[in-house]
Amino acid sequence: MRIVHVITRLILGGAQENTLYNVEDLQETYGDDVLLVTGPAEGPEGDLFERARQKNVRVHLTSRLRRAIDPWNDGLAYFELKRIIRDFRADVVHTHSSKAGIIGRGAAWSVKTPAVIHTVHGLPFHPFEKPLKNRLYIRAEKWAAHRCHRIISVADAMTRQALAVGIGRPEQYVTIYSGMEIEPFLQAERLRHQVRSELGLRPDDVVVMKIARLFEFKGHDDVIDAARHITASLPSLRFVFVGGGIWEERLKARIEEVGLSDRFVFTGLVPSSRIPELLSAADIVVHASYREGLARVLPQALLSAKPVISYDVDGAPEVVLPDRTGCLVKAGDIFGLAGAIRELAIDPDKRKRFGELGREHCRTRFDHRAMTRQIRSVYEDVLNESLVVQ
Repeated sequence: MRIVHVITRLILGGAQENTLYNVEDLQETYGDDVLLVTGPAEGPEGDLFERARQKNVRVHLTSRLRRAIDPWNDGLAYFELKRIIRDFRADVVHTHSSKAGIIGRGAAWSVKTPAVIHTVHGLPFHPFEKPLKNRLYIRAEKWAAHRCHRIISVADAMTRQALAVGIGRPEQYVTIYSGMEIEPFLQAERLRHQVRSELGLRPDDVVVMKIARLFEFKGHDDVIDAARHITASLPSLRFVFVGGGIWEERLKARIEEVGLSDRFVFTGLVPSSRIPELLSAADIVVHASYREGLARVLPQALLSAKPVISYDVDGAPEVVLPDRTGCLVKAGDIFGLAGAIRELAIDPDKRKRFGELGREHCRTRFDHRAMTRQIRSVYEDVLNESLVVQ
């Protein structure tokens, strides 16, 4: 097949890693001819261009495709994508993220691409956004849903939320969990003592880890507030924030202000290849984001046999199974979050049981090879339908 993937930014992030694994597998396993189109990797999150180069992924970088809404550049990006798709003679155009998804689907549909596919990694509208913006996002997503053949959701929750506001038709949707390389997470525990030493953690510390960009809606402030309620009674409790972002200095200042600087460790921005070894140093993984399709850190933590605590949002309940793999907490419930951390911090047997059950739950569901096999099956189905119509 000749396949064009389109994503807004190739930053260090879950949607981007998912897309790269898919492109690599399509090339290496199926021999497909694949082109990845992306815009500039703006922001402090780092990028995946070097990894793409190492894996011989053909990347077309366009300065027109940017995350911010810009009618002039968005219009130019639309026409540029039309030209790229037409010149490449794509059988399939597969879009990711909201901006690339809307412009890319419109461009692919206008040049009559036989299979137009979109993956919902996370919806752009949510309860914490301004109502006017939500209405605009929903209207744009409805328009784009009429210009594609299939919509892949990374969690059943994404499908339910989209259909609830009238985006697309039920028969367009299929859930395919976001794939990753699972072996490093299964094998990382051997590095536990080394990594804990590097982070300045003591052998008897109970380590609560959060892996996310230091940015809004990620819930770092909630973790700090929860820590304030429980650290006095749990002297061995330590917190590690993994990731970089524009909120780093503000969060450090707030932690110092509440007198908890000795309880928190910041790693800064790290390459995705380091996540397995960092997870090995954790005893509990907390995900307090207010919005996320299905955060990759949840299956990654469970594959590492670490129990998880997550806000009960979006796709989290599909992997965080209460009293089996972790704890679900209502978003914004600081006392509930503190209680869940305390519950696991004082019970090593429960942590071990949740981690082992979580590993078995995620082992086959999140392998990138299984993801690509399912995605390519979607391509085949749509192309076969297109032949029947013709």
